[in-house]
Amino acid sequence: MRDILDAVRRAARAKILFLPHAIRQMARPAIMISASEVEHVVAEGEVIEDHPEDVRGPSCLMLGSGGGRPIHVVCAPKNEYSAVITAYVPDPSQWSPDFRRRVP
Repeated sequence: MRDILDAVRRAARAKILFLPHAIRQMARPAIMISASEVEHVVAEGEVIEDHPEDVRGPSCLMLGSGGGRPIHVVCAPKNEYSAVITAYVPDPSQWSPDFRRRVP
């Protein structure tokens, strides 16, 4: 997973592009995730799932924190930017207590 993490961070240093779905999710009144929170996850978070065969190209699910809460960010490195596909506060009923594994 180190390869995808390096690729995401390298692309993010050039630019982070927030896709429309990510913007809609981030703007949900119940959670309101800021761009700086997502940038922090991309810069400091960890990859918890690698999706090398994603139809949009290789991507990953990252876990980080923002404002004292866990945040998941799905991003895909491109040549000129890192695309943020979505960002959300994980639902505790769907994730392990550390938010690293999906609950079956």
